Order: sequence, then C-alpha cells, then structure tokens
Amino acid sequence: MRKFVVVLSICLLIFSSFNGLVYAKDNPPAVSADSAVLMDATTGQVLYGKNMDTAYPPASTTKIMTALLTLENCNLDDVVTVGKNPPLAEGSKIYLFEGEKIKVRDLLYGLILVSANDCAEALAEYISGSLDKFAEKMNARALELGCEDTNFVNPSGLFDPKHKTSAKDLALIMRRLVINSEYEKIATTQSYKIAPTNKSALERPLWNENKLIQKGSKYYYEGCEGGKTGYTTQSDHSYVASATRNGHRLIVALVHDKNKTFFADAPALLNYGFNNFDLVKLYNKGDIISDYKKSGIDIPLLANDDIYYINEKDSTVKPSIDISTESDLALKKVHKGDIVGKIIVGSSKNSQSYPLTSSIDHNLTTSIENVVSNKNNNNFYIAASLLLVAGIVSFAYIKYRREKQYK
Repeated sequence: MRKFVVVLSICLLIFSSFNGLVYAKDNPPAVSADSAVLMDATTGQVLYGKNMDTAYPPASTTKIMTALLTLENCNLDDVVTVGKNPPLAEGSKIYLFEGEKIKVRDLLYGLILVSANDCAEALAEYISGSLDKFAEKMNARALELGCEDTNFVNPSGLFDPKHKTSAKDLALIMRRLVINSEYEKIATTQSYKIAPTNKSALERPLWNENKLIQKGSKYYYEGCEGGKTGYTTQSDHSYVASATRNGHRLIVALVHDKNKTFFADAPALLNYGFNNFDLVKLYNKGDIISDYKKSGIDIPLLANDDIYYINEKDSTVKPSIDISTESDLALKKVHKGDIVGKIIVGSSKNSQSYPLTSSIDHNLTTSIENVVSNKNNNNFYIAASLLLVAGIVSFAYIKYRREKQYK
C-alpha cells in the first residue's frame, strides 16, 4: 500500500497548474459587482474571483450570518419576547411590537424572506442580550469560518463605515449556512404567513424576495437552495446564493454592485461553474491513505472525511498530493480515531487540507520497548560482527606465525 501511495503521489505531483484559481476552457462571464466570487462548496476552492478579498459594506447579505448564529444557538420553537429596540429599527421590517411573543422560526422567515431588520435585532438580543455582544459573536464565528476581511457591527447590515465584508468571506459564511436543512427549507419557501400573536391580531403574509427561487421569474434557477439580497444607498447592491446540480454545490457572492445586475450575473456565474468544472472524489472516508512506519511501528492512516478535488470538466489531469504526519508518532500514545496527520490536495496557493486519523491504538510503552529492543538487537549484531572480525584476524595471525616457524 505504501509503495502504491508513493508512486501515486509522484505521478500526481506532475500536475501543478493551480495558482490561486482553478482554470476552465471557457471564459467566465463579466459581472458588475466590485467584489465577486464563485466557490465550490465542498472543497472551498475558488473557481472565479474578482477583487474577492476586498471588503465592502454588504448591506442585508449580513443577515446570512445572523441566520447561521440563530440556527446554531436556538430551537426554532423558542419564544422570543421582543424588547423595546427592535420595533424602532430602520429600513425593512415586519413591524414587531414591544412585548410581542413570537417564535424564533417566524423571526427567521421574516429575516430571510423579506430582510426584516426588526427580526434581525430581535434575534440578536435574544441570543446575546445586546446588538454589540451579538456583533462580537458574529465576528468570532466569521474568524472560525476562515473569514479574513470581515468586520460586523450589527445583525441587519444597516450601513456603518466599519461594517464590511468581502465576496469570498460572504461565500464562506454561506458555505456553512447552506448545509443546515432548516435554512434551505426557509430560504426556498415562496410565501409564508406568521400567525397572530399576543400583540398582532392579524396574520403577517411574507413573500420571498429572492428571484432565483421564484418559479414565475425570468431569473428562476433550478437547483437554487436559497440566497439573500442586500441594498442601502451607501452600500449599493449585494447578493449571495447557493445552488446544486448532480450533487455538486456552488456558491456565488456579489458585493457592491452599482448596476443592480446581480439577479442576472449570479445564474451566469453558476452556469459557468457547472458547465466547466467537475467535483471528483479522490478517497472515501475510512480509506487507508498511507502508513506510518518507524521504529518497528506500523500505523495505517485513514481518511477522516471523503476527499474531493475540482477539475476542469472531462479532464483526466489530477492535482498534486502531499501527505504529512505529526512528529515521531512512535514516541506518542495514540488512540484509534485520533488525528495524526493530513493530506493536502491541490497547490500551495489553492489547496484543501483533510485530516488523517490513526486506525489503531498505539501505546507509548510498547514503542519504547520496541525502540530499546531494536537498539539491543543492533548492539548484538555489532558485537557479533566485531567478534567475527577478531576471529578472522586471530586465525590469520596464528597461521602466519606457524608458517614463519616452519620456515
């Protein structure tokens, strides 16, 4: 197995054409947003980028982070008692009342379908107690997701000169959000009614503003799993969405679009991605990737996850592969399932790292005994060799003396 992996790695290292983006035979479409990205959701590889690391005010696309934190920290049937501040929120809203009792689920529908700022603030206060503390939580989560050009100061996206993110960071947030089935269920709902509450005797009807999921829209995109628009006069237009086709998920993010062409640009970028790139599985979870062998120790290393890479459609070229382990596992106590190494697929500028785990329990004492045993064995062989040499020399000397004596 080890020999096979080494041969495979050498063959794959021949391919080194990655240099920040994965290239396709077709040219990507032009988009008007100042910051744009098309990302493969499975690997995180960027298929198209335009100023993708430049931060701009994202307006209401901010709300995908608010939605993510809500889904990660709340039960959808939790009941929120609205405070005095959310009803005073500026911009779009569903007109909450102070003291109104409303479910988290209903606030999420208001947040995602109609971009309600009062819903964003009500959720933020419910989760963190204040908007400032919620903003801290937003930024901490953004860092965990790998966002490097993001700073949030509010849960809604209302303009603030310090409130910024990039298209790449927005895609990273959506990449995590879209794996939540509750999000997709809400984000693809055409219309929804919030039932009467203790403060509102009437139902609140909501309609989804995302044209990519509206079947009657010319922008309808089959496979769209949800998206979020954003706009303020200072921020211009922004948009983020995800879509799947044949098990392949792509994410598009467009930030700071002065021309409001995002509903046309997003499908064009998605089509470019689906038409030019394939998601290829390299290993299955649990496959033996390599073996750690040292000091008489043999630890098979397993793929902790399914391992994929992105390739130009119909191409047989493979990405480079680099396998590494922690230093000297033979001198460590290792349990089955512990992460002990990694495999990097791609290139230094655009690669994906996957963890490798131990397939066995490995005892430190046993390792030391093996090392000592090997050392003792080595000492034995050295001593035996010296004795043999000494014997040969002695025999030669005795023979020489005898021959000299008879002469």
